[in-house]
Amino acid sequence: MRVLALLLCALPLFAQPVIKVSAGGSIQKALDEAPSTGALINIEAGTYREVVSVNKPNITLRGLGVQNSDTVIVFDKSAGTAGGTSKSATVNITADNFTGENLTFSNDFNRTHEQVQAGSQALAVAVTGSKAIFRNMRFLGNQDTVYAAKGTQYFTHCYIEGNVDFIFGDAKAFFDHCELHNTPHKAGGYVTAQSKNSPDQDSAYIFDHCRLTAEPGQTRVYLGRPWRPYAAVIFLNTEMGPHIEAAGWREWHAGETKSLETAYYAEYNSTGPGANAAKRDAHSHQLTAAEAAKYEVKTFFQGWDPR
Repeated sequence: MRVLALLLCALPLFAQPVIKVSAGGSIQKALDEAPSTGALINIEAGTYREVVSVNKPNITLRGLGVQNSDTVIVFDKSAGTAGGTSKSATVNITADNFTGENLTFSNDFNRTHEQVQAGSQALAVAVTGSKAIFRNMRFLGNQDTVYAAKGTQYFTHCYIEGNVDFIFGDAKAFFDHCELHNTPHKAGGYVTAQSKNSPDQDSAYIFDHCRLTAEPGQTRVYLGRPWRPYAAVIFLNTEMGPHIEAAGWREWHAGETKSLETAYYAEYNSTGPGANAAKRDAHSHQLTAAEAAKYEVKTFFQGWDPR
């Protein structure tokens, strides 16, 4: 294992310490060596097969490759093998003020295991810290790829793939110019499973100027289903492929739950063959320009502007 270079010399007092992880090194070791006040960790291009936990604030993980696919953090735990969905993440972010740039977070459990109904949830990332920022990132998985669990989170120019509930949780999260790509699943799929549990909770998912794509032949995909009764998801200015079902939204368990009656699902200016305003589920909303303006980044985050 190559030596981690801790570059503390000749830095101004206000600058973060910089740690460099060489190919073949350990990102977790770099995090363990980082000061409790945070650090910038630069990661050389390569594949790092390890579970990574970020439990210190003000950490930046930055891939040094030309593109985000050059630097990959990957592991293969699942809900079945790890003892629960939340324990299966390749990257766990529990501290505040995290930034990820130019990296891939991946869970490749389904590469060697058939995706079955029970126990195949396999997270690429789980985020419970606040003010987390992801720029030019890839998140790869199938069921439950991105667990935007709680706190405030901002994703910009990211690629997220999966098939069942692959963006889920109770965070207040904004996805800006991201591609959401459905991988194959014989039963169709769901992009989101937001889990706002009461009407006074301050959480929602906003997707602005995003693209919804899918593997060839994939159909019967819904924009979301409510994991909890007051799920809140809004799509703005989003291009939707033909794989998106005309109804757009679906009940968590059809015939059993009635969460669509209390959830808030809305769209503004959806385009593409998957944009079917006239055929959307009757519980969902088509917003006016004035209503959509309430979900602009700075307004949505009540003063925090991650851009």
